[in-house]
Amino acid sequence: MEDKTRTAIAVAGLAKRFGEVAAVAGADFEVFSGELFGFLGPNGAGKTTTINMLTGLARPDAGMVRIGGINCTGNPRAAQHLVGVVPDESNLYPELTGFENLSFCAALYGLAKQEREKRARRLLADFGLAQAADRKFAGYSKGMKRKLTIAAGIIHEPQILFLDEPTTGIDVASARQLRQLISDLHRTGTTIFLTTHYIEEAERLCDRIAFIVEGRIVAIETVTDLLQPLREKHVLQMSCVNSPENLQPALNEGFPGFDISVTMRGQIRVESDRPIGVGPLVRFLEEHGVEVAEARRLRPSLEDVFMRITGLETTIMQKEKEKRGPKK
Repeated sequence: MEDKTRTAIAVAGLAKRFGEVAAVAGADFEVFSGELFGFLGPNGAGKTTTINMLTGLARPDAGMVRIGGINCTGNPRAAQHLVGVVPDESNLYPELTGFENLSFCAALYGLAKQEREKRARRLLADFGLAQAADRKFAGYSKGMKRKLTIAAGIIHEPQILFLDEPTTGIDVASARQLRQLISDLHRTGTTIFLTTHYIEEAERLCDRIAFIVEGRIVAIETVTDLLQPLREKHVLQMSCVNSPENLQPALNEGFPGFDISVTMRGQIRVESDRPIGVGPLVRFLEEHGVEVAEARRLRPSLEDVFMRITGLETTIMQKEKEKRGPKK
C-alpha cells in the first residue's frame, strides 16, 4: 500500500452547470494515494459529472483540479497518462474480440506490440476471460463486458483508477467477482475513485466515503467514523402481512421515545437509544388488525447514515437498484 499522506487527487471549488442546473456546486475534497475513495449519491447527484471533470472529459466552469500532483485546471488532460477510466457504459468496440480491444487500448497509451499483447493476455487470464479472448465483445454477457472494460482501464497500469458504477445492471455472481477484483487492485496500491449508489457496496470496499446530493458534497468521512454515532443505536425491523401505513400516528403516541417509521412494502422500522421490546409492539399491531410476519434486530448500516445526513429515504436508492439492475 502506498503512503496515504500523499495526495493523489485534490479538488477545490469544482463547479459545473448545465443551463439552470448546477450539476456540481463547489466541491472540495482530497483522495490520498493508495486509497479506495467512495463517491455516493442518487442518480443525478453529480457523480458522473465529477468524474468527467477529473478525467478531462468535461471542462469545469470553476475550481481547481490536481491529479498526481499535476495541476489540470487549465489543461484537463495533463495527467491522462496517470489515470485509468472505467465509464458507467462500456466504451469498447463490439466488433473486436476481447484480446483485440485490450491490445488496441494499450496501443493508445503507446505500448509496444509485444508488451501490449503480453499485458492483454495476462489481464484476460486474471479476469477469468481467457477462454473468451477470441470472441467478439458484442457476444459477451453484461458481467464479462464490465470485467473487460475494467481490464481496458488498467492496461497501462495507471496510478489512479476511476470506476463509475462498475456493478450496476449485472448479475449477483458477476458483481461479487468485480468487487473482489476491485479489492485486489486496491491491495496492490492503486488509488481508486469509485462512484456507486449501492451503499452496501461502498461500505464493504471503501476507506473513506463522500456523500453528494444535488451537486453538493454533504459529508466526507471514513466508514468507521460515519458509523460510530449509530453504534449504540438499537434497531428493530418488522415485516407485516397487511399494510400498517395508517398506524403511524398511533405508533408514535403509543411508544414515545422511539423513532418509528412505516416504510414501503408493509415494513416498520423502530430505532431507540435503549433496548426495544418486541412483544409490546407485536401485541399493539395485532390489536390494531396488523399481522407481523417477521421481527429482526438490525445492525446500523451506512444506509442509515446516508438517510440521516441527506434526508433521503432508503426507498429512493432501492428504486434506482430495481430500475437499473438486479439487487446486489
